[in-house]
Amino acid sequence: MGKVFEGIDHRNRKFIEAQHLFFVATAPLSTDGFVNLSPKGLEGLAVLDEHTVAYLDFMGSGIETVAHLRENGRIVLVFCAFDGPPRILRLHGKGEVFEPGDDGWGDLAGRFEKGCDRIARSIVKVRVERVSDSCGYGVPLYDHRGDRKQLFEWGDRKDDAKLAGYRRDYNARSLDGLPGLRRID
Repeated sequence: MGKVFEGIDHRNRKFIEAQHLFFVATAPLSTDGFVNLSPKGLEGLAVLDEHTVAYLDFMGSGIETVAHLRENGRIVLVFCAFDGPPRILRLHGKGEVFEPGDDGWGDLAGRFEKGCDRIARSIVKVRVERVSDSCGYGVPLYDHRGDRKQLFEWGDRKDDAKLAGYRRDYNARSLDGLPGLRRID
C-alpha cells in the first residue's frame, strides 16, 4: 500500500540519493500538446531540503521540460528501485528553471560536482508539494554498470560558439512551439 509523506524525510532522501536514474514528467496546458517524460542520470540531482530538490538539465535535442515549466510549472520526478527491495517514489511539485547567468544559478550550481560549466543548459529547482511511494513490484531488476561518458565527450569536442549554436538550433522552442531557453547565444 502506498504512503504519502510530509516531505523528503531521511529514508526518502537516502533512497533518492541511491538511485542512478530518475524520470521527469511535464505537460503543456494545451490538451493538443505533447506530454513529456525524460530519463535523467549522471549524478545530477541534489536534495536541498525536505521540500526542495534540484537537478542539472544537461544539453539535449529537445527542450520540453523547460518549456512546460515556464508555461505552468507542473512537474513530477519518479524514482524506481532497480535493485534491492521494490519501491517507486514520486515527487510532485512546481519547477523553476535557472539558466547560466540567472540570479540564483551560482548558488545552485555549487551543489553539483560536475557538469555545470559547459553542458548543463539549466538547473531545474522543484518545490515539492507531495511525496508518495508505491510498491514497485512491476519494476524489473537491473544492474548499474556505470554512467555513459558520451555527453561529456561530445561537449568537450565543441567550442563555446558551437554549443551556443546547438542551443539556438535545438533549445529555443519546444515541440509544441513554446519558448525554451532564453539565453541561447
